[in-house]
Amino acid sequence: MITSQAWAGKRYAVLGLARSGLATVAALIASGAEVLAWDDRIEARDEAAELGAAIGDPLNADLRGMAGVLVSPGVPLNRHPIAAHAKGAKVPVIGDIELFAQAWPDLPLHKIVGITGTNGKSTTTALIHHILKTAGVPTTMGGNIGLPILAQNPLPVHGVYVLELSSFQIDLTQSLKCDVAVLLNVTPDHLDRYRDFSAYRAAKIRLLRMQPRYGEAIVADGANGVARAVQAMSVGAGYTQWFDGNYSTDFAEEQRGWPTLQGPHNAQNAWAARMACLALGLDHDDINEGLRTYPGLPHRMERVGEHDGVAFINDSKATNADAAAPALAAFPAIRWILGGKAKGAELDACLPHLGHVRSAYTIGEAGPMLAELLRPRVPVTEAGTLDRAVMAAAQDAQPGDTVLLSPACASFDQFRDFEDRGDQFCAIVKGLTA
Repeated sequence: MITSQAWAGKRYAVLGLARSGLATVAALIASGAEVLAWDDRIEARDEAAELGAAIGDPLNADLRGMAGVLVSPGVPLNRHPIAAHAKGAKVPVIGDIELFAQAWPDLPLHKIVGITGTNGKSTTTALIHHILKTAGVPTTMGGNIGLPILAQNPLPVHGVYVLELSSFQIDLTQSLKCDVAVLLNVTPDHLDRYRDFSAYRAAKIRLLRMQPRYGEAIVADGANGVARAVQAMSVGAGYTQWFDGNYSTDFAEEQRGWPTLQGPHNAQNAWAARMACLALGLDHDDINEGLRTYPGLPHRMERVGEHDGVAFINDSKATNADAAAPALAAFPAIRWILGGKAKGAELDACLPHLGHVRSAYTIGEAGPMLAELLRPRVPVTEAGTLDRAVMAAAQDAQPGDTVLLSPACASFDQFRDFEDRGDQFCAIVKGLTA
């Protein structure tokens, strides 16, 4: 794990004991800190106690004098009382990425790449990590992907930490200095957590604002006021690479040789990954080999099976309409499974691709609302649950069709997370194809 003298002898509270929360408790205690930990789940509290934490709800504790309150990115700071309680005690509310940033003096000489944006973060993070690994560079990835960063062993000298960062994680981070920061795109999302779109956009851009002057920023999409906001920054990276929106003919030709990186959305991801790796000093041959051999991510346009000439695609990672649109664009004859916990009352980004949709099957809390939106345009079945949706879609599908789970919604109404939703889809499909 990652430890640091920066935390020794200090007191912290940790609220939320999922994977990253427990990793945070372990790292702090191993570094000589005192920890007060809490989670609603008894088993999680027991695990924290076994690590040496005191158990108690920070909301009922005197926080004065603590070095920080560590919360999960899923804690809604705009509504949760811990924010006001910590502010009253003059204690910062932070996350594990901030602790990682504080640990840098105790780590071997390294570089950090941070990737944010509304869509494409996971693919771009995993792609940069893969290119570096293929080129023989010591690297690991963390943040919003993979193992919690504090649970991982420190990299050797000249290693590169590749971090996927949501806006929530950036909100909980004050001192992360990325050598390379990648901003992919910013479209309306998580507006239940932010005052308005401009506040959400500002949260994303703050990753660039925290950069040192020697850092390099990669901005892959300047739409929705992003270019203007980045250009108005008074501090941040000393050099910014901008994508002008036009891929060269040579780039399009190259992309045909990257089997898991097809489609215009992956062109953006690949361009950003290439520019980030060039900024890290890799040569074009190593980068191109990484692009060619990238295996793709689970739950992101993942082909999980075929049955009677029908392909089944798991795109559970598509948790909003903008993320679902690329999958709808990629296949010509789709039986579309969508729904869950809605992030908005529209599917505007998906509408241009409804010509590819032969029928739709809605699930979850947003199912009735989505059915009402889609019914004037495509045949809709209100399936309610994922198993019923898959069965109905498989029954309706013709050879050559694609049954696509691309929910355009969060998963938390019926599933633990998008991985659980995707895993359950894969299990249902396996039952069909066995």
